[in-house]
Amino acid sequence: MSWLGIEKGKDYRMGSDGILRFRDRVYVHDNWRLRKQILEEGHKSRLSIHPGMTKMCKDLKQSFWWNGLKINVVDFMASCLVCQKAKIEHQRLGGTLQPLDIPQWKWDSIAMDFVTHLSRSTKGHDSIWVIVDKLTECAHFLVIN
Repeated sequence: MSWLGIEKGKDYRMGSDGILRFRDRVYVHDNWRLRKQILEEGHKSRLSIHPGMTKMCKDLKQSFWWNGLKINVVDFMASCLVCQKAKIEHQRLGGTLQPLDIPQWKWDSIAMDFVTHLSRSTKGHDSIWVIVDKLTECAHFLVIN
């Protein structure tokens, strides 16, 4: 016997209330509107507003089940602007900062960069070579081809 295309097994059972359950959790069939409504209620309820992906997934898994629930929670949370603004980055700390050596004399230590893909000048130049003295922060700008 099958319900909505699901094979009856030890994990699925029909409750006395007529609701199909998977391991004692309400099985939500393939209906995006219903799933979205459940996600919105779990995300914006008065008891837990913007709970975070892990908590929301854990809370929903206590009562509901559908194939791809975690992926739907991730996608739903990614579309919430408030959650994205409050998101904490889970990255390793950069470590202690290492101070740069202070140059002892002008032009002892320099930094260089190129500004490219400019429109060509009348003499055919399309790039600028930038050279900066780290001590005085004096810069030279040289046009190049």
